[in-house]
Amino acid sequence: MLKILSKLINVSALLALLLSVLLVNNAQAMSIPETQLQQTLAKYRGKVVYLDFWASWCGPCRKSFPWMNEMQQKYRDQSFVVISVNLDADKALAKEFLLENPANFLVIYDPKGDIAQQFNIQGMPSSLLIDKQGEIQQAHTGFFTNKVKLYEAQLIALLAIK
Repeated sequence: MLKILSKLINVSALLALLLSVLLVNNAQAMSIPETQLQQTLAKYRGKVVYLDFWASWCGPCRKSFPWMNEMQQKYRDQSFVVISVNLDADKALAKEFLLENPANFLVIYDPKGDIAQQFNIQGMPSSLLIDKQGEIQQAHTGFFTNKVKLYEAQLIALLAIK
């Protein structure tokens, strides 16, 4: 009986060690931008999130920024938040863009495109509308001024869900 108990303890210790190694490796596998986004999304759980992917060379991105600022301002007290992910390899280009197109929302810099790859982003800008439970409900590629009423209606619909 003592031998069996000793073997079980050894097996349990080995499993615990393997689990801790797997957890450490998984944490190391995530890039800093991915970790920052994960922590930010966790912080805003219970809110509707508009997650936008952009780059300084993107023409339609220049049109989307005023709209995102407006939505952030208009719905922030109703549990809505905009988070953007910049994909420029050179952060200076993003900063120059932001001087001309200010962001009244969080900007996460992802120069290697790890987050975009995680979400399989195919074009610029791209946006994901995430519900209060953290589930993606809408995805848009491009930003079209003739669709801003649709975009706003989609976020209003998610805000209405308790």
